[in-house]
Amino acid sequence: MTSLEVVRDPLWNNIRLEPEALALLETPAFQRLRYVRQLGHAFLVYPGATHTRFEHALGAYHLARKALRLLEEAGHRTDEADARRLALAALLHDIGHYPFSHALEEAGLPGHESLAERHCAKGALGDLLVQSGVPPAKLLALIRGETREPLAGLVSGALDVDKLDYLSRDAWMCGVPYGVIDVDRLLASLTLAPGPGGRGRVTLALQEKGVSALESLLFAKYQMYRNVYWHHAVRAATCMFKRLVRRAIADGRLTVDDVAVATDDGLIHELQREDRDGLAQALRERRLAKRAFDTPATELPAAMADWPAGDPDLLERVEDRLAREAGGGLAPGDLFLDFPVKAAMFGVDIPLLQRDGTVVPLAEAGHVQLGLHRVAAELYRSARRLRVFVRKPVTLPAAAIVALVALPAEEVRAKLESDRPLLAGR
Repeated sequence: MTSLEVVRDPLWNNIRLEPEALALLETPAFQRLRYVRQLGHAFLVYPGATHTRFEHALGAYHLARKALRLLEEAGHRTDEADARRLALAALLHDIGHYPFSHALEEAGLPGHESLAERHCAKGALGDLLVQSGVPPAKLLALIRGETREPLAGLVSGALDVDKLDYLSRDAWMCGVPYGVIDVDRLLASLTLAPGPGGRGRVTLALQEKGVSALESLLFAKYQMYRNVYWHHAVRAATCMFKRLVRRAIADGRLTVDDVAVATDDGLIHELQREDRDGLAQALRERRLAKRAFDTPATELPAAMADWPAGDPDLLERVEDRLAREAGGGLAPGDLFLDFPVKAAMFGVDIPLLQRDGTVVPLAEAGHVQLGLHRVAAELYRSARRLRVFVRKPVTLPAAAIVALVALPAEEVRAKLESDRPLLAGR
C-alpha cells in the first residue's frame, strides 16, 4: 500500500501527497516557491495576500488528483502513468515563476512557462523526475499547453486546476467575497467527449450541469481583476517594480537569469543596494506613485493600441518623455503609464456535452443562462483602466493622454524620434 503524506491547507483542508510528489517538494527549486508570493504587491493593499506559489502549487496538485479520481469514478479510466504525469505537471506548473507574480513578464522577460525547463530538465528536480520515470519533455509540454492529449486541459486550459485554485485561494487570503466559486460542482461536471458534432479527438469537456458554476467562475475572475489584481495601488507598485528591475538589468547589476531564480525579498534587497533616486526604498515603504489620470476602458475608443502592454521598451521611452513634458519637477522614473492586458480573461474554449448527448462549442450553446460569451468583451473593458501614476503632483490633459495611447506604435516612435511633443497642446 502506498504511503501518503498529509499537508494541512487553509483552503482545501487536507492535501495528500504521494511519495514522489513529496520528494519533488524537497528540492531547492520547489522550496524557492515558499518565498515567491502568489499575488506580487497585492499585500500592500490586502495584508493577508502573503500566500505563496508553494501553497498554490500544492492546491493545484490536490485539485488535479481530485479531478482524475472523479473522472475515473464516472467511467473515464486514465493510464496510471498518464495520471501521475498530469498530477505532477499541476504540481510543477509554476516552478519557473518569477518573483512578484506576472510583473516581470509585463516588463519584457520571457514567460515563466518557458523557464520551467531549467528546473525540470536538470538539477535535483530533473534527476528525480527521470528516476520516477516521468519524461521531463512530456511534463513540460503539459505545463506549456503544447500537447493535444485528452486531459491536457486539466493543466492548461479554460478550466484548468491552476485557475480553480488561484481564484479560490486569492479571494480567501485577501478576505474578499469576489472569487468564491463552486469548485466541487465544476470538477464533478468534467468529462471526456469527442470534438463538437461528435467529430475529432477526445478531449476534456464540460457537462451541461456545470454551466452555471462556470459562469460564476468567469464573473468571479472579472471581479478579482477589477478589485484585486488591477487595484490602482497594486498597479502603481507593479509599475515601480518593473522600472526598478528593467533599470538594474540595463545597468548590468542583474541578469535575467539572476532574476529568474530570485525570491521576492532577495530581489528587493538587490534593488535597494543601488537606489539612486529612492524608488526602491519608496516601494519598500509603500510610498507609491499616485494617480494623475484614471479612466475605465469603457470610456475610451474601442480600438486602442496595444503597445503600452506589449512593448515595454517603447512604453519606458514614452513614460520618460511624458515626465519631461508634464513638468512639475518630474524626472525619468517618476511617471508610469499603465494599461494592462489580459485578452484571454474570459476564454471558454471548452466543448459542452449537452443533455441529449451532442457536443457543441460552449460559446454556441444557446441555452447558457448568463451568456458570458456575449458580454465578455464589455466585462473585460470594464475591468481594464488606463492610468498614469506620478511620484509628484502634476496635472495632465486627459484628452491628450487618450489620443496618445490610441496611436499605433509606429506613430508614437516617429514622434519620439522627431522630438515632437507627445501631448498635443502642451
